[in-house]
Amino acid sequence: MLKRTLALAVGLTLSFCTLLTQAADTLKVSAIPDEAPTELLRKFKPLGAYLEQQLGMKVEFVPVSDYPAVVEALATDRIDLAWLGGFTFVQARLKTGNAIPLVQREQDAQFTSKFITADPAVKSLADLKGKTFAFGSVSSTSGSLMPRYFMLKDGIKPETYFSRVGYSGAHDATVAWVQAGKVDAGVLNASVWEKLVAAGKVDTTKVKVFATTPAYFDYNWTVRGTLDPALAAKIKAAFLALDPAKPADKEILDLQAASRFIETKPENYKGIEEAALAAELLK
Repeated sequence: MLKRTLALAVGLTLSFCTLLTQAADTLKVSAIPDEAPTELLRKFKPLGAYLEQQLGMKVEFVPVSDYPAVVEALATDRIDLAWLGGFTFVQARLKTGNAIPLVQREQDAQFTSKFITADPAVKSLADLKGKTFAFGSVSSTSGSLMPRYFMLKDGIKPETYFSRVGYSGAHDATVAWVQAGKVDAGVLNASVWEKLVAAGKVDTTKVKVFATTPAYFDYNWTVRGTLDPALAAKIKAAFLALDPAKPADKEILDLQAASRFIETKPENYKGIEEAALAAELLK
């Protein structure tokens, strides 16, 4: 009986160790759901294959339901690497105390949001008083926080300035709302707007950009603070090595809407933290 018990205990220990080894050999990656799930997966597939080759380990994409879920997954070590907006990074950094931003796209140092409408009479925000308006997700840097911050600086409080404020949940959904006439205007990530226009997914005879925000820092790839520093360094090096002159790398960069990746640091996002406090989205 004792031998059987010991054998069972050893078996369970070995199984547990095997699971730990398998987990350690898999890099779990996620992203804020700022676009449709199918689009996020399409963008990630070649990047995931590239990281597997560069890191010598399995890379798994872990979809999440909303922005807070990414922060929670990083904080509880359920994911290792995440594509975050600037505001989501600030939230992750405040919650974990040690989330580390590795790289950002070159344009993320000078990012903007686009205000769009299908109403020909709308030429500026002044023409939208008393009309309906859509942000993306509440936690979106480019689809909510920074546009709100800049509006507040101009004396526009959305909840009293517009007749109704809605949250579409994602940038592509905001475009769909405006194009369908569900709202009079909306605001979204400049990069997604350009991608949707280039793909012919916006009727530009109806929907137009009527304003652009000042520039700010936005997206980055962040690792959990408890990740092995050597692995984090390899991940950073893999992103920095992507070369647009190489066709396979260019495919990855194009899907990420990136010309190249550059290093970033937590200090770059202090302005976003200040904007979130001013907009009362952080306490």
